[in-house]
Amino acid sequence: MKRPMIGLGILFVAAGAAAIYRGFDAKPAVQAAAAPKAGERPVVAPGRVEPLSEEVAVSAEIDGKLVAVRVEEGDTVRRGQVIAALSNADFAARVRLAEASVAERRAEVARLRAGSRAQEKREADSFIEEARAVLEQARSERERRRSLLERGAISRAEFETAEREFGVAQARLEAAWQRASLVHAGTRDEEIARAEADTATAEARAEEARALLAKTVVVSPISGVVLRKHKRAGESFSLQNATPIVTLGDTSRLRVRVDVDETDVARVAVGKRVVFRAGGYPGQEFHGTVARVGRILGKKNIRTDEPVERVDTKILETLVDLDAGTQLPVGLRVDAYIER
Repeated sequence: MKRPMIGLGILFVAAGAAAIYRGFDAKPAVQAAAAPKAGERPVVAPGRVEPLSEEVAVSAEIDGKLVAVRVEEGDTVRRGQVIAALSNADFAARVRLAEASVAERRAEVARLRAGSRAQEKREADSFIEEARAVLEQARSERERRRSLLERGAISRAEFETAEREFGVAQARLEAAWQRASLVHAGTRDEEIARAEADTATAEARAEEARALLAKTVVVSPISGVVLRKHKRAGESFSLQNATPIVTLGDTSRLRVRVDVDETDVARVAVGKRVVFRAGGYPGQEFHGTVARVGRILGKKNIRTDEPVERVDTKILETLVDLDAGTQLPVGLRVDAYIER
């Protein structure tokens, strides 16, 4: 009787051991099935929402006092729209002065090209006739005094006076001929060329004055929305000060600039889908697609509030286009989950 009982006990012990073994083996099997495989986890990185155009800081090209800033935060502007204006009375006066100089130079060129007027030519001819008449009279007087000198009726000095007057009359006739020659010949080419060069210089100065005047008007370089208004009418603007007049952005589409940790750069590629979550929108998710991946590692752009965050870690800037219709505040900090 003892042998069957011993055999039955052994059988129960074996069955219990098998059951215990199966119990211990089941738990690791479940855990193995639930554990993610290598590479399945998404790339998690911080990001910040920005306009499609990025943020555009608009400034004037010259220093001056703002007389008007014609936009407010939230206004929609179009490319080329006037945003602000600087005081420009002195620049406008320079333009008027330069344009007057151009008109004067152009008139001089026209005069030289036209040559002498008919009245000037007739006047030059009359000078010749007058000089010729004076010369004939001086010649007659010289001959008369020569005859008187030969008869001893006058002194040698009186004859020499008549001789000098004759020489002067000859010189005057020659000068009249030279003047008439210039009047009838017209303006020399080199004089016209010099006048044209002076005109070109005046025109360049006028163009420079107009360009400076144009710089007193600040226009929008893009179509978008005024994100921030930094300056107001009455304030001074200086190029040495980094503060712009306004900041603009094209918010027709939004994108997120994501700081991908250097350890995850190999897992990020253009076209991958991304999920975003933001603390200000609990329970909501936003979606986008990787549009561009940077080519160089750099410093972090976005700092989290985690006390254990390493600030010396290199990151790769990645731009993600948010799906059309997504509306989020520009500058909002989000968490990005890039698909594996």
